[in-house]
Parts: sequence; structure tokens; C-alpha cells
Amino acid sequence: MKSFVKRLLSGGEAVAPAVTPFLPQGRRLYCVGDIHGRADLLRDLHAQIAADAAGFNGVKTLVYLGDYIDRGEQSKEVVDLLLEQTLQDYETVHLLGNHEQTLLDFLDHPHAVMSWLIYGGRATLYSYGVTVKHELNPQELEAVRDDLELRLPQSHLAFFQALKPFHVAGSYGFVHAGIRPGIPLQAQREEDLLWIREDFTESSESHELIIVHGHTITAEVQCLPNRIGIDTGAFHTGVLTCLVLEGAEQRLLQTG
Repeated sequence: MKSFVKRLLSGGEAVAPAVTPFLPQGRRLYCVGDIHGRADLLRDLHAQIAADAAGFNGVKTLVYLGDYIDRGEQSKEVVDLLLEQTLQDYETVHLLGNHEQTLLDFLDHPHAVMSWLIYGGRATLYSYGVTVKHELNPQELEAVRDDLELRLPQSHLAFFQALKPFHVAGSYGFVHAGIRPGIPLQAQREEDLLWIREDFTESSESHELIIVHGHTITAEVQCLPNRIGIDTGAFHTGVLTCLVLEGAEQRLLQTG
């Protein structure tokens, strides 16, 4: 278990956050970063969360930041685990990641998102039992889409279709990629919530909430006054991160 002892800007100085961190009394929130087909790491992290929450009698919430699939070879197993709700007595929030949205787009318009196969989709197809050649002509691409539709459990499709774009708790806003600075959360474009990078991550502008996000991989968790980034590249580093929030406290659970 790791704890934040200070908040850091890029210059390395401890600063007071523009938004005061808080969750309402009697609540504890566990926020899990990008899983990307690593069911083994998710099982490990779930065990850590269960041990950490033992004896806590308040309201427990689990927030997952999206990108459950692609890159790692256990995408189907990850979704199975999330649907099984192996952790009991938790409020559970599953957010939409750009990789889940791209899978849904592939089912509707496979030719428009052929790049999905390049940045992780092949691993997801493999996990559902769909064989893919190295290069596909248009007819073969449609056949792959049709095969995925046949093999994708209805419960998994419903899971992907029901994912939320954002979640708010206390002074925190949870999204997959980030937000467009200067625009209220309710007015954000979904494209930015799923895909934004430097315009968000390089901004020091204060937001109406402290934004907790994944999507942009960093070697260490980034804890700044306006945002907390927890994508530690689990699919290749073996480090899957969970941010634990309670009151004004912020700490980490991690695999690896």
C-alpha cells in the first residue's frame, strides 16, 4: 500500500489544491485505472481492495475508469470478472473508455475503425475466439465483425452499451481521459472525455472538481492540484493502480 504525502506540480513543490479534496463522511471510494485485458492483475487488486475494506462499515464505492479490453489477452475474462461483481456490498460505477467505444464502433462500422485492430483490438478478438489474419480485405473485415457479433455474449454487449461517460463524488470528477479545460463538466463533449490528452494533462487550470482519470500512461501516479492520473500501463508494466479516497485522504493500492 502506498500513500500520498504531498501534492506535486511539475516543478516538484508542494502546493495547496485549488479544490479541497473530500468525500462525504462515512464513504470510501476505490477507483481502478486502465485494466487492458489483465484479468490476473484485476483479481490481485480486488483481493487488496477486499482486505483494505475489511471492517469498514460505511458506504463503499468502486469506480472503474474504462479501457477494460484490448492489448492484454484476457479481455473477455476481465469483463466476466466485472459482471460477476466478486466484491459484494459495493456501489459500482463502470465508466466508458475509448477502447470500449471503438469496439462498439467496429460492430457498427468496421471499415471506419480498422485502426482498432492495430492498437489492441486483435487481442480482444482473440479473447472471444475470433481469428484474425495479419491483413484483411473489406470482405474479410466484415466477416470478422460478424464472427465477433456471434461470439460476443449478450451480457457483454449490454455491459459495453451501458457504460457511463463520467461520475461525480464529493469534490472529485471521474472520467476516462480528462476534460476540456474551461468547460463545465455537464457541457463536455464525449469525444474529449474519451480521447483528450495534452490539452488536459498539460493544463494547470483549476477545474470545478479534482479530475481523476486514466488514458495517459505515466510511470508513477500523477497527483496534481487539478487532476490525478492513475494509468500506470498495467498491460505491460504489471502495475494496476487503485486510488483510495476517504474524507480528505488519498492513498494507493497497486499490483506488482
